[in-house]
Amino acid sequence: MHTSRVAKIYALVSLVVFVVWVWTLAQVLLTPDALVRRLPKVAWLVIVFFFPMLGTVGWYVFGRPETSARRTASPYERPASAFPEYDRPGRAAATDPDKDEEFLRQVRERAEEQRRRYEQSKKQPPPADDSSD
Repeated sequence: MHTSRVAKIYALVSLVVFVVWVWTLAQVLLTPDALVRRLPKVAWLVIVFFFPMLGTVGWYVFGRPETSARRTASPYERPASAFPEYDRPGRAAATDPDKDEEFLRQVRERAEEQRRRYEQSKKQPPPADDSSD
């Protein structure tokens, strides 16, 4: 009986280690290259894959992106705008915010006009082909 309890504990610990290892591999794969610390992403992937215990601990201590420190925006990066469909992190903004807002407003209007024309063209029947020989 004593060995079966030890076997159950060993199996449970092995399962937990395996789940943490798979989770760590997924985290390495899903982390953007620019946010990985110390080593290239591919190196972390190899280390975690071939050295599950050591690689997992190493990833969480040395390689994983820091979550406590927020990334500081560059002076040319746009703050939150009225056009969220055009925003993405790290997007450079114009040095003149008024011109940038005007440009984005024009882009939105042009896109809406194109959608409106497309919807109208779907409602109209296609032109008849009169080229018969």
